Amino acid sequence: MLVNKLRFIISTIFVSAILAVATVGCAPSATSRSAGTTVDDATITAKVKTEIAKEQGLGEALSINVDTYKGVVALNGFVDSQEQVTKAMNCARRVGGVTDVKNNLTVKPKS
Repeated sequence: MLVNKLRFIISTIFVSAILAVATVGCAPSATSRSAGTTVDDATITAKVKTEIAKEQGLGEALSINVDTYKGVVALNGFVDSQEQVTKAMNCARRVGGVTDVKNNLTVKPKS
């Protein structure tokens, strides 16, 4: 009888420990994203790309890449003018869910 209770207690502790480790291992960290955050970021990226495509004077700027991580949008690539940089930044800022916009755009030198 005592042996059965002891086995039950040890088994319960063992299973609880495994569940605790599994739960902590699945939690998002400062450098990872949950599935919901990943979907939100993908939605933001798509909306920013759409805004850029609709913007007069940017629709042809196909060399602008958009990356989003936890609501922070990074604009990367090459544009023809500083005006296009400003327009692209404004397009990104207009999208709901965007917390910040990082400008990594480079203005192509005039030839």
